Amino acid sequence: MRILLVEDDIELAEWTGKALTHRYGFVVEWAEDGDAGERLLRQDDFDAVVLDLGLPELDGRSLLAKVRARGDVTPTLILTARDSLTDRIETLHAGADDFLSKPFAIEELEARLTALVRRAHGRNAGSFSCGALTYHSVEQSFTINGERLELTPREHTMLRILIQHAGQPMSKQKIMDRMFAYDADIQLEAIEVIAHRLRKKVTEGVSIRTLRGLGYVLELVST
Repeated sequence: MRILLVEDDIELAEWTGKALTHRYGFVVEWAEDGDAGERLLRQDDFDAVVLDLGLPELDGRSLLAKVRARGDVTPTLILTARDSLTDRIETLHAGADDFLSKPFAIEELEARLTALVRRAHGRNAGSFSCGALTYHSVEQSFTINGERLELTPREHTMLRILIQHAGQPMSKQKIMDRMFAYDADIQLEAIEVIAHRLRKKVTEGVSIRTLRGLGYVLELVST
């Protein structure tokens, strides 16, 4: 999952980014003010945004209003020390999807982000499924026909990306962006290798199909 964190508290941003990366395998891009966050949202594609309200330059609510005005519906969770009903109502009207008050537990942030992405893709249960293949969000594990699927960390991350976007073509670049930080020394060919290994393990009722010029798509096998 690729997350944009817009937060001007450097210490909090570093802690949040490292925790989401090391504990949950997220790829986190950081912007320390609203203008930088707005530029990144114009340039790149993210699964969700974690947005502080009290930002320098362009504040969080104004950033959100600008993003929504141009039709960007990326799920957005607001981090805020403000917890009044008025603040929440105003921010909901600006286009927020969820709130989390500071200070917060990283476990709750991860759970709320996962729920936002599920809802964005029309999945309301506590898991993602494609045929016999299921990703269990709480356990962070895969099963196929009820049997646990043994995967390497990179296989797990790539398959999670594909099942979260089941039925949607995902380019190699988009997959890589969601698996690795920008400064990682990884080539696109690595995605091909991981996809090849996954095809040997995910064989019952679903397939990882290569779409020439587009990338990969996880889909049901037609019978």
